Amino acid sequence: QVHVQESGGGLVQPGGSLILSCAASEASESIVSDAAIGWYRQAPGKQRELVALVSRLGRHDYADFAQGRFIISRDNVEKRVYLLMNDLLIEDTAVYYCVAGGIHWGQGTQVTVSS
Repeated sequence: QVHVQESGGGLVQPGGSLILSCAASEASESIVSDAAIGWYRQAPGKQRELVALVSRLGRHDYADFAQGRFIISRDNVEKRVYLLMNDLLIEDTAVYYCVAGGIHWGQGTQVTVSS
């Protein structure tokens, strides 16, 4: 069974930065290096949407709203995938989810951008 865990959410002011972290494991072994890992988000009353994705081979893809502000990175030593979010806007407020292999979802972490 694959276990996906996000961390790093919280309250931040507009224009601020936040780093989210995702760990994914199966039978206590990390699968971060071997799987495509994506970050999605869901705001109240809206559909879940892709934020950023790093493929198994290291290709990075971003949603238009994330391009230039967010950076996804995979750390094979720490066995985590990070999402660095800069210049945060109020509309970035959402629950952020990590997904491993396209099918294994974490519980999500709340990001609130507010003054």
